[in-house]
Amino acid sequence: MPADPQTAPFRSAARQHTLRERNLELVARAVFGAPEPLSRADVATSTGLARATVSTLVDRLVAGGLLAELAPVSAQRAGRPAVPLVPAARSVVGIGLEVNVDYLGASVMDLTGEVIDERVEPGSFHDSDPTHVLARVGELARDLAKAAAADGMRVAGARLALPGLVDARTGLLQVAPNLGWSTLDPVPLLGLDDLPVEVANEAKLAGLAELTGDVSSSFLYVSADVGIGAAIVVDRQLFLGERGWNGEIGHVRIDPAGPRCGCGSIGCLEQYAGKEAVNRAAGLAPDSPVEALVRALEARSPDAEAALHRAGTALGTALADFVNLVDVGTIVLGGAYTTLLPWMRDDVESVLSDRVLSAPFAPIELRAAAAGPYAAMAGGAREVLRDVLASPADWV
Repeated sequence: MPADPQTAPFRSAARQHTLRERNLELVARAVFGAPEPLSRADVATSTGLARATVSTLVDRLVAGGLLAELAPVSAQRAGRPAVPLVPAARSVVGIGLEVNVDYLGASVMDLTGEVIDERVEPGSFHDSDPTHVLARVGELARDLAKAAAADGMRVAGARLALPGLVDARTGLLQVAPNLGWSTLDPVPLLGLDDLPVEVANEAKLAGLAELTGDVSSSFLYVSADVGIGAAIVVDRQLFLGERGWNGEIGHVRIDPAGPRCGCGSIGCLEQYAGKEAVNRAAGLAPDSPVEALVRALEARSPDAEAALHRAGTALGTALADFVNLVDVGTIVLGGAYTTLLPWMRDDVESVLSDRVLSAPFAPIELRAAAAGPYAAMAGGAREVLRDVLASPADWV
């Protein structure tokens, strides 16, 4: 086990090659984190490293396929034209995997954030067999990894998103009520022996996918499908709690006399604002797509409007408790809520205004997610690539 730098400072003195590795990471992060392409001189200024050192490190990152050079730009002052640096396209890639209640998916993303390839298979995975389902996800991942390798790309690894309690320390799934899965180690069932795979909660990965937009650096992300999950992001980092089991907002009790939930409790938010619950209340089949609900709302269906009013009020109630507890000023709504927000906003904001103690002094910003329909896969792939940036020496 590595020495703890807090308790063993003298034993963890940096050797020369370790210092170079840290500087390599520093340079890579400077380029990847910049809103506009930086030159070598810009990187030297932002990192405090000598220009000669930066030039050597940049050459390594370019040769290793992590950075790319754009066409030189004429300098405003005398001197050689500046060469802008950007993340390299289609070189190192990460794979995001997902098991959802109504689809399986796999997605390949490169260092620029472009989705190179994506496969989504619709289905019904309530009370499914994890052995068969995860084997199929593994097949999707192998197909994508093989195609990426054939095009000259290096696959760094994969993240698997699951809609349930995933122990952040071990990667074990404790329970996924809507899948009917419990006490499971998912990785061996994927059959991806040659590919590093980690497992995380679906909503948490989807929340991380929002960090590429202009959202605040701290926010609460709430994603709705059959279940409702949440992620707390603080200063662009996930807040996981002790085991990574926080954010289960779908199982906040809204009504102690309400219907029984799939988790075994009574009156949970999912029974009022989950996609299947809203569909049933709107007079639609539980597995109807969100587009069917939108059509009913646009036609001014009284049942659909009443269902959204009930869902918005219930969601606002749960969110108000969350905000009062964790003090977050921005709430991002993803999954089905991204599409349904125009019909829910007034009810959610009304409850937040009434029930959040700080609302008169600091109104809550409520916004739709920007990461797209398969945000958990995107977030998973991004996390793989973030690991690459944390240790670029392994790739150059």
